[in-house]
Amino acid sequence: MFKDETGGGRRRPSRNVLGQTLQPCSLDPVTGFYRNGCCDTTAEDIGSHTVCIVATEDFLAFSKARGNDLSTPAPEYGFPGLRPGDRWCLCAPRWQEAFEAGKMPRVVLQATHEGALDYCDLADLKRYAMDLS
Repeated sequence: MFKDETGGGRRRPSRNVLGQTLQPCSLDPVTGFYRNGCCDTTAEDIGSHTVCIVATEDFLAFSKARGNDLSTPAPEYGFPGLRPGDRWCLCAPRWQEAFEAGKMPRVVLQATHEGALDYCDLADLKRYAMDLS
């Protein structure tokens, strides 16, 4: 969330890539840089965990091969490991890397933070969106 420009310290809702209020990505498993279920971000989030994905077996294998094992549980971090069908706030640069390799997972645009557009093209995200009618 970002502070408003009025200087009043109030926060305005974070926006998704469609310019609307950011929707939750997943509470089971709990995702997000802040583990609040949303792909919200701030300057602290150097990985830009902003793309809400729906994991696939193909993507999980790709990510593991690239050194980011998202499928193996890590109980010491409270991480259950992802399975195909799970939603997750993925780092935008990783989604872009998977896109370029043809291994990208589908995305939920309403739950993908506008910050993802610093790394990913909106047209590409829309092409793999699950929530466009």
